[in-house]
Amino acid sequence: MNFIKRVLSTVTGIIVFLIICFLGLMILGALLGGGGGDEVVNVKSNSVLDLRLDFPIKDYAGKTEFKKYPFLNEDKKNGLFNIIDAIDYAATDSKIKGISIKNNFIQAGISQTKALRDALLKFKESGKFIVAYADIYTQKDYYLSSVADTIYLNPVGALEFKGLSSERLYFKDFQEKTGVKMEVVRLGKYKSAVEPFLENEMSDNNREQISVYLNSLWKNMKQDISTSRDISVAQLNIIADSLLARNPNMAIASKLIDKIGYQDEYINGIKHQMKVDIKDDLKSVNIADYAEYAAKKLKRSTSKNKIAIIYAEGDIIYGEGDVNSVGQGATNKALKDARDDDKVKAIVLRVNSPGGSALASELIWREIELTKKVKPVIVSMGNYAASGGYYIACNANKIIAEPTTITGSIGVFGVLPNGEKLANKIGINAEQVVTNENAISYSFFEPLDDKKRAFIKEGVSDIYELFTQRVADGRNMTQDDVKAIAQGRVWTGEDALNNGLVDELGGLDLALQRAAEAAEITDYNIKELPVFEKDLEKVLQEFGIAKAKETILEEELGEDAYKLLKEVKAMSQKKGMQLRFPFGTEIK
Repeated sequence: MNFIKRVLSTVTGIIVFLIICFLGLMILGALLGGGGGDEVVNVKSNSVLDLRLDFPIKDYAGKTEFKKYPFLNEDKKNGLFNIIDAIDYAATDSKIKGISIKNNFIQAGISQTKALRDALLKFKESGKFIVAYADIYTQKDYYLSSVADTIYLNPVGALEFKGLSSERLYFKDFQEKTGVKMEVVRLGKYKSAVEPFLENEMSDNNREQISVYLNSLWKNMKQDISTSRDISVAQLNIIADSLLARNPNMAIASKLIDKIGYQDEYINGIKHQMKVDIKDDLKSVNIADYAEYAAKKLKRSTSKNKIAIIYAEGDIIYGEGDVNSVGQGATNKALKDARDDDKVKAIVLRVNSPGGSALASELIWREIELTKKVKPVIVSMGNYAASGGYYIACNANKIIAEPTTITGSIGVFGVLPNGEKLANKIGINAEQVVTNENAISYSFFEPLDDKKRAFIKEGVSDIYELFTQRVADGRNMTQDDVKAIAQGRVWTGEDALNNGLVDELGGLDLALQRAAEAAEITDYNIKELPVFEKDLEKVLQEFGIAKAKETILEEELGEDAYKLLKEVKAMSQKKGMQLRFPFGTEIK
């Protein structure tokens, strides 16, 4: 017993020590950060902007406020549009001579990558250079780097150019073997988020929709690469089909790259272009640092008018939400703040979400409906605005999507985990006592009977009817017309333009333009929302423990197995009816 007490005392002491260190570092960082003047980084003359994007790219880096501890507040500037602003600023910054894209393994979606690529194309209009180098080009990295004037590849490197693919895992047999299955009720023949729990193989409907949107995405990527590299789309297909760029020599023969060389040769090439002595160090600034710098330097309008950009990024959950998820709490507060602010003349809702909770989606829809009566609401779609993500977008005054946005998925499902067979295997028997026939709505240990399934199906049907009516009202369509393109089917932004689910193709800049037009203003500033509020005490309660567990699991299971575990766990934890795109359908 004394030994256990000593161990617990030691563990407690370590945790307290870590908390004190954490607080000390945060306070020191705040003090150092608060007195450093306007510039967060010193950008030297004759520098290169290093576009290394090897960190998770979010549309919105997020603003966080600690009410009791304001010195801990965060306002990060490494979100997608901060990076785009930085690239735009670099075009006019005399200290920046060009951009280097190097070894990215970019952690961004296809639509985000396209937005960055478009910003680089605009940068090139300044006459400044863009060069790219990689030891290994992933397909998405190459798509971004294909804008460069000169593309280098390591002599022993590789280039991935093979077309798009998507893989889904199916769990029907796994459920039978483990004794834990998912009780599923869905509406929409294309609503494939729960299909892996019902079948052992992909349905024809699901294969059809995935094939359609993959080919649409690939068509857009090929067209962009074709224009930048002056290679026909037909030839790009031949290169992809036969893997004719899989090694450096084949890549240069296929004209996908310009030079084969090591990184030092790449650096020397940049020095030569900039007329820097080969013995001197190349001056460079990292994009994350430069984005902070540019945010301070960018000239703001003197106008009192504002357009609020409200970011809805991540799964839609019932609750407050945070920088990684969309909750009706933070989102509706942001909408109300923008609605009540007389200086805000219009709102752009930036949606980058595969959907989630039907209830939370409806609550956000309602707040948008109230807001739209006061000032215009324009939607800008990112990588995803599917299912619940489309639900919260459908009643906006105007919807703008990227050609590569994945949207639609107008369908509903309900899923409940059931462990009856597992319980029988390990000798567990559940007995119930009730006062009324339906007192037990559902038991993990009992099969879902026909009556309860009928109740759930009724709820799914009601939500589907409401969802399709919301879309019909928002898009000036009949409900029958909506149902003809619904059924849970996924569309790209380009296809959604043709079937009436979106109004125009473009990025956030076009959405801001349409918002300004709707508000009849020409000059304005941006107000970014939501601002997330945090409780330091709750953060400290979780300090170190949760992340350590996740890190250990990922290290032990491996990345792919850990993703599978998280996907199954996330699905089993969903509460209420779900409006969700199969986000696990990863595009490679």
